[in-house]
Amino acid sequence: MLTSKEVVVRRLRKSAGIGFAALAFLALALSAQAQQNLVTNGSFEDTTNGPGQLGYNTNEVGWTTTGYNFVFAYGTGDTTGSNGQYGNVSFWGPGNGSNNGFPAGSPDGGNFLGLDGAFEVEPLTQTINGLTAGDNYTVGFWWAGAQQFGFNGATTEQLEVSLGNESFYTVVLQNPSHGFTGWEYQTFTFTATSSSEALSFLAIGTPSGVPPFSLLDGVTMYQQSTVPEPGTLAMMMGGLGSLGFLRSKKWFKR
Repeated sequence: MLTSKEVVVRRLRKSAGIGFAALAFLALALSAQAQQNLVTNGSFEDTTNGPGQLGYNTNEVGWTTTGYNFVFAYGTGDTTGSNGQYGNVSFWGPGNGSNNGFPAGSPDGGNFLGLDGAFEVEPLTQTINGLTAGDNYTVGFWWAGAQQFGFNGATTEQLEVSLGNESFYTVVLQNPSHGFTGWEYQTFTFTATSSSEALSFLAIGTPSGVPPFSLLDGVTMYQQSTVPEPGTLAMMMGGLGSLGFLRSKKWFKR
């Protein structure tokens, strides 16, 4: 038979446990909210009319462009390609006779984009809303360099990535004739200056006439957060739990 004090202590401990669980849940929820991808359709799966030239016979939901930029379905980059204003566009790869390692798609999977860096060059743009001026945001993406099928000569590929008036540049990729550079992952951290700013990707390639294309996929944008990491959060919860237990023991002794 429990004494009245023992009953009270058990209830206190139970209430404390519920409180710690609620605190942990709230912290995790805040962390998840902080990790929300601010980019719409960053994997380019949502199109208006499938593969093709953006702004001509198809579009990517959430994005705008007036440049010579294309969306390709998985497995079509070096095979059937995409049709545009001036005909079909595809890239050198195993599917058309170049053993350069061109894969079916990016590590992100599904659709990917090809941005011409030397012909009708214009950025791919999306307006990002809900920003906090002065806060930092990290933009991540997969990218690669490729050459349009049917053309010869070494090329270079690069991307200029901008948020508002702040810009960063990837390295310049050196691509041999009929080559492919391989996919690589890149991140840049921007500081927002207003609540709504344009995120853009501009291909920069050389030389003109041997179409250099910068490929793009898996675009994300996250606000940098001060919410504790899962390991730190667990330590905090453990410390709070120990403190609650000690307090209950001291109360019981009194």
